Amino acid sequence: MKVKIYTDGAARGNPDGPGGYGTVLEYVDTKGELHTRELSQGYIKTTNNRMELMAVIAGFEALNRPCEIELYSDSQYVVNAFNQHWIDGWIKKGWKRGKNEPVKNVDLWKRLLQAKEPHRVTFNWVKGHAGHPQNERCDELATTAADGKDLIADEGI
Repeated sequence: MKVKIYTDGAARGNPDGPGGYGTVLEYVDTKGELHTRELSQGYIKTTNNRMELMAVIAGFEALNRPCEIELYSDSQYVVNAFNQHWIDGWIKKGWKRGKNEPVKNVDLWKRLLQAKEPHRVTFNWVKGHAGHPQNERCDELATTAADGKDLIADEGI
């Protein structure tokens, strides 16, 4: 099954303010009908990068079977981790980067890798706030969630 996933994260007062993520999944069935599912959640205190990761995780975890995924994100942090193979280096070095510094958000990177495992994923970067319809929708979902009343705790903060 082929699925397109669009993601965005947002944080107000990064790194100590509320944040949220927005995810849009699109799937065209055998009859050519487009199905869309939107996901979002707000957090009391988080960071933009954590919300970018949560948007991807939410998309992967929403799928109930192995899929071929085209993922679109305006986060170079997420896209480059895979396309530039940063994550491979981090794992090889025991989740260390550069000058033996610990990789940030290891809890979410590990969760993302586990959620990604059954799928074949292509990571694509899109310019944020540039009129891409699904990216704009994800941004709206993320910021609305960050400003919402149903905020939950980010256990990694």
